[in-house]
Amino acid sequence: MVSLVRAALRLNCVSSTTLKNAFNCSTKFNHLDDVYRWRQKSNQQHRLATGIASARKSRSEKKSKTYLLITIAGVTIGYMIFLNPSGVEGKAKQEITTVPQPVTLNTAQDDEETYRKWHATERTDLPTYKIDDVHEHNSLENKVWVTYGIGVYDITDFIPKHPGSDKIMLGAGNAIDPFWAIYQQHNTKEILTLLEQFRIGNIRLEDNVGTNDMDSTWAHEPKRHPILKPTSERPFNAEPPITLLANSFYTPNDFFYVRNHLPVPVIEAESYELEIEIETPKAQTSETSKVLTLADIKSLPKHSVTAAIMCGGNRRSEMTEVKAVKGLSWNAGAVGNASWSGARLRDLLIAMGVKSNESLHVVFEGADLDPTASPYGASIPLSKAIDERGDVILAYEMNGKPLSRDHGFPIRVIVPGTVGARNVKWLTRVTVTDEESSSHWQQNDYKGFSPSTDWDTVDFTKSPAIQAMPVTSAICSPNVGEKVKISPEGFITARGYAWSGGGRRIVRVDITANKGETWYVADLEQEDLPDGRHYGWSLWTVHIPVDKSLRGQEIEIWSKAVDSAYNVQPESFHNIWNLRGVLSNAYHRVKVTLS
Repeated sequence: MVSLVRAALRLNCVSSTTLKNAFNCSTKFNHLDDVYRWRQKSNQQHRLATGIASARKSRSEKKSKTYLLITIAGVTIGYMIFLNPSGVEGKAKQEITTVPQPVTLNTAQDDEETYRKWHATERTDLPTYKIDDVHEHNSLENKVWVTYGIGVYDITDFIPKHPGSDKIMLGAGNAIDPFWAIYQQHNTKEILTLLEQFRIGNIRLEDNVGTNDMDSTWAHEPKRHPILKPTSERPFNAEPPITLLANSFYTPNDFFYVRNHLPVPVIEAESYELEIEIETPKAQTSETSKVLTLADIKSLPKHSVTAAIMCGGNRRSEMTEVKAVKGLSWNAGAVGNASWSGARLRDLLIAMGVKSNESLHVVFEGADLDPTASPYGASIPLSKAIDERGDVILAYEMNGKPLSRDHGFPIRVIVPGTVGARNVKWLTRVTVTDEESSSHWQQNDYKGFSPSTDWDTVDFTKSPAIQAMPVTSAICSPNVGEKVKISPEGFITARGYAWSGGGRRIVRVDITANKGETWYVADLEQEDLPDGRHYGWSLWTVHIPVDKSLRGQEIEIWSKAVDSAYNVQPESFHNIWNLRGVLSNAYHRVKVTLS
C-alpha cells in the first residue's frame, strides 16, 4: 500500500493526503495507456512544458561543445544508418534539388576554435532544411546528404573518391556527429575545411512537435540515433552494429545499446528527488530516511568508474538457434563500456549509519512504471553496495556528459560487474531491506535454469537472480558473411571485445580459424586495475595466419575468453540453453569467405 501511494504520487495522480484515491489507482485502470492519459489530463501543462523544454534542450545541446567531442567518421564522414527513401513534395522538393554553391571560406586563420565551430555555426547564405529532408537523401541515385552540427552537407561527389565509401554510405541521410569519439583523426583543419566545402544548408534547430499522439503512452519517448538496430520499438530496445563496438574502448553514448522495459519517464532536474530509506533494524542505523535533490547528490564527492554494462540476454539470438526461447532477439551488441561518474552509494549509506550485514539487500526503484503504476525494480546485496571496492555509484554522467534520457537521466545506479538489469535507471528510491526486491524482474526474470527445464516445469523461486555475469567474448570484425582479404604476409585480422562479471580481469582471448586445431592468443587493450575491480571490458586484436590456397573458401573464426579465475566460455550453446535465453556465453563463431 505504501509503495502504491508513492507510485501514485510520482504520477501526480493524487495528493499526499488522498490515500483513498491512491488505492483506487490500482483498480481504476487496467491498461498502461489509461494510466498515462490520467497523468496527462491532470498535469497536461506540466507534460507539455517539460516535453517541449526537453526537445529544445536537446537541440541546444547539439549546438554546444558537445559537437566538438562527438563525431565525424568519414568526411570522411561518418558511419550511420540509412532510412528508406520517399518523395518530397511541393516547395520543399524544389528547395532540396537546388544545391547552392558553397561560399569561399576564410581558411587563413589557424585559430582552432574557428574551424572547429564551422559546423555549429549557421550559414545565413544557405537555406534551412528539416531533418526529414535530409533523411530523403540516402542513396547515390537520390544524392547523399549528412548533417554535422547544424550543417547539412551533400557528399555525393565525394563518396566515390573515398576508400571507405561503403562505410560512409552507412551515414547516408543522417547525422555523423557521434562518430567523432571513434574517428578523432578527422578533426583537423584540412578535413573540416574539406567538409565545409560540401555544405549546402543548415538544419532547422527544432523539429515540429507532433500533437496527434499527445495522449499516447509513448508520446514523450526520446529521439534515438538511427544506427541503433531495434529489437523492439515499444518499449524501445536496440543495439548498435557489432562492427562499431571494437573501434573505441569507451562506447560513444549515442551508440550505447538501449534496454528499456517500460516507457521512458519525463523528469525535470529541478524537481527530481531521491528517497533513501532504511526499513530494517538489522542495518543498525540511527537515521532511517533521507531525501536528496539532484543538487544534493552532485555536491557529494565525485567518483568515476569504468564499467561495461551488458544485458542478461546479450547474444540470445545465438541460443535461439538451438531451440526457441522467450525474450528479445539480441545479437552480440547489447553491451557497452563507459566511464560513469557520480556519488558513491556507500558514502550515503555509511553517513546514515548503515552497518555491513551480508543478509541484507539494497532495493532500487525507477520512475518508469508498469500498467499497475508499479516501478521497475531490482536489488543487490548490501555487501556489494557498501563495499569500498564495490564502486556502486549514483551516476549522473556517462563518458563525461550528463546522462541522456534513454540512459537514466538524471540519476541511475551503476553496479559494476553485474547484469544490466540491476543498474536501475531514472532512480527514485533506494531501500535497505531484509528481502530482495519483490519486482517481477528480480523474482520472475533474469534467472538461469537447466536445459531440461521448460515453461511447464519452471519454478522461479528455485533459482537465484543473476548478479555477476559469466565470462564472454565476441568477434566484432570481420562480420558474418564478410569477404576477408588475406594480407600479403598471409594473415587475416580479427577484433572484438571480452568481459567477465564480478570485476574479474580478462587474462586471455583465444582465437581459432580451423575449428580448434590451432589457437592464437589475442593482444588485449584493457585498464591496468587490480583484479576484482576490473569492471570495464577488454578489446582484443589478433592476426591469424591463413593458407593463401584457401582463397574463395569459407572458414569459421571462433573466440573464447578466459578470466582471472580461469573461467572459460563453454564450447556450444546446447548444454547451457535455458528457456529465457540469458547467460549466452558460448564460443562466438563467425563464418567468412577468404579473398
